[in-house]
Amino acid sequence: MFEPYRPNEVRTAPEPLRDPDDVIDGYVTAFNRSDEELYPQMIANADAAAWMKHEVPFFECADRLLERVYWFRWWTYRKHITETPEGPIVSEFLPDVYWAGAYNSINDAAGHHIAEGRWLRGKDLMRNYATFWFRGSGNELSYSSWLVDAVVRYAESRDDREFAVGLLDDFVRFYQAVEERNMTRYGLFWSFDDRDAMEDSISGSGLRPTLNSYMAANARAIAKTARWVGREELAVEFDTKARTLTRHIRERLWDPKGKFFKVIPLDDKDDELSSLSFDGIDPNRNVREEIGYIPWMFGIADETNEGAWSFLDDPAHFAGAAGIRTAEASHPRYMNHDSAHECQWNGPCWPFATTQTLDAMIEEIRSGRGALTPGDFMRELRRYAAVHTRQADDGSLVDWLDENLDADTGNWISRDQLEAWGWREDKGGYERGKDYNHSAFCDLVISGLAGVRVESTDDGASELTVAPLAYGSAMPYWRLLGLPVGGTTADVYYDAEGDRYGHGPGLTVVLANGSTIHDESAKPQVQVLLPHQA
Repeated sequence: MFEPYRPNEVRTAPEPLRDPDDVIDGYVTAFNRSDEELYPQMIANADAAAWMKHEVPFFECADRLLERVYWFRWWTYRKHITETPEGPIVSEFLPDVYWAGAYNSINDAAGHHIAEGRWLRGKDLMRNYATFWFRGSGNELSYSSWLVDAVVRYAESRDDREFAVGLLDDFVRFYQAVEERNMTRYGLFWSFDDRDAMEDSISGSGLRPTLNSYMAANARAIAKTARWVGREELAVEFDTKARTLTRHIRERLWDPKGKFFKVIPLDDKDDELSSLSFDGIDPNRNVREEIGYIPWMFGIADETNEGAWSFLDDPAHFAGAAGIRTAEASHPRYMNHDSAHECQWNGPCWPFATTQTLDAMIEEIRSGRGALTPGDFMRELRRYAAVHTRQADDGSLVDWLDENLDADTGNWISRDQLEAWGWREDKGGYERGKDYNHSAFCDLVISGLAGVRVESTDDGASELTVAPLAYGSAMPYWRLLGLPVGGTTADVYYDAEGDRYGHGPGLTVVLANGSTIHDESAKPQVQVLLPHQA
């Protein structure tokens, strides 16, 4: 049975208030000490603490596991900030891999990169990274992605709407290119599972919840950006695309008997289906997969789909001892390796997919429909945090992030296979997957645990909402300092007893201009209009 690296210790007894710089120095020293720094990029380990103090919102909480992984993930993220002739970008692998594009770039996880990077204090990295995909050498069409949605969410979070507006025509070109290449006669996008970055899945190629959900979100983001600049005709066009695609996802990818969003297998985009009913699908490919939760991530699912959440914490389906499975354990092809590929999506836990499911949980909880509770989210966030480790050759446990893992044992599958093959150069060489930047974690802390969201109002202002999913005895205290929101920064405190941070019990938000908003209710929430960035 999987045992987490560190117990989920929630500290309830009073303890001295810690200095933020000391906390960062302590974590970075520990991470650097056990690290084999193989492929340094712009910011070496020696400079990691200084970069984190300058760029990263300070976070502490009563759960030391979550706190440690928050800092570990920023420590790994900065390893992937890569200088190029076109300016800095964010990579996925540290060693060069042959399937990457310019400067070892890969677009499939760009949505996760931007979700994390929007909370860095400086804007230049995210601006340059987005420009690289839409106007530079980046191949934004290589894999499926929600890239437009991610950039527009960045623009809202940081009151940087003019930047997104400047890319609007590029957003449209991108959408139209995917539409021309992947749209089918059924009003749904077709994708090869490998191009969804999900190779050797049980369902295989077809009409998948992945690309279709991404494109519905991209269409909505284009419509929103068009309205920011008064291009109403374009906004209506893409609103219509988003609504139509959303309807098709709900009507055609939802299996009412299986109570899940599923893939309709289709081996080629131009093939014709005998039926759109799941009753006629080959049982070898008719399966619940974790990608069925992606529609919630983008607000596509509704109250008729709530039954799907019953499978998440069920050991017969997605609940492994260590993490969330990418395919249900009850399917006969679960973990049945039909090929020798080291990266299969037929059951292993993938941090990429875990991030998406946790994002989907945040949206479901925010909907207020009641299928999930904050406790459900915190349970999965802690399980996700606990996998960030590996047992070294000397028996010690080190902080670790890699590609895919056994959902029951916690062993990193692809790493074990690549090591057994002798770190073949054609597979990416030595420790290909170490510090793999293919998922997110810090954004889940900020957007989920702390519940931070910044959205545009109809009159162009920015509204900050802080609705945490961690409060009460389950999480007695936490704080986020120097968090960039809209055109300003905020310090956010939660203190159940009111004896730690000097703001009294409850939730407190302090803006850079000194404005303070406080809520002492049992389920705290703060909303405030933010000053516009000049």
